[in-house]
Amino acid sequence: MKLFAKLSLITSALIVFAWQSCGVSSNNGPVLTAKPAVIEDEQTYLAGIQKDSSKRMVSLTKYLQPLFKDFIYETEQNFTKKVLYTRPQAFLRIPAAEALQAVQDELKQQNLALKIFDAYRPYSVTVEMWKAVPDERYAANPAKGSGHNRGVAVDVTLVDLTTGKEVPMPTSFDDFSEKAHHNYMQLDAAIIANRSLLRKTMEKHGFIALETEWWHYYLSNPTRFELLDLSFDQLRSLEK
Repeated sequence: MKLFAKLSLITSALIVFAWQSCGVSSNNGPVLTAKPAVIEDEQTYLAGIQKDSSKRMVSLTKYLQPLFKDFIYETEQNFTKKVLYTRPQAFLRIPAAEALQAVQDELKQQNLALKIFDAYRPYSVTVEMWKAVPDERYAANPAKGSGHNRGVAVDVTLVDLTTGKEVPMPTSFDDFSEKAHHNYMQLDAAIIANRSLLRKTMEKHGFIALETEWWHYYLSNPTRFELLDLSFDQLRSLEK
């Protein structure tokens, strides 16, 4: 019996370690899985882009003119109530940046532009977000990682180029309610039209919409790009 008890304790400890090592939990308890492969050092990242230059991370300042942005994750005014970003900058992989540039160019013909809420997100931030909202409708499970961690997902809205102000949308950014869903129709016609225009234009240029968040879009087949946990400072230095 003593041996059985010891084995049970060891097994429990291993389970807890597996859970804590990737910070994964849910409303139904911990999801017991190993941390996925994540690139955490500059050398591995550089080796990858030498093999495939399309995997290079680039600043959107070179692709979107003008570039409107609002990084609420660098403040405590976000759903985690914590500062998650330090000196953030909008980075994406080259194919995503080029596709977003095409979106912006088309929108400018209608006197509109994109505003970026989020683009690349370090994997470690996804872990923190999951701790706050362990719900895959609204946050990425660290066991899988996020399109943001892969550099191919963006959170965006539309702005009027004349005023620089956001056009009306169903909710504010990171509103985790049904009102943020694409199929929510109890809205003014103008708001539905704005949401539809954003989706139509993003999808035309290769992005896929997340049905529960009107602002979130990602490139198809995102897993062809590795998960990254490099800081914004590291990416800035590597881009020079």
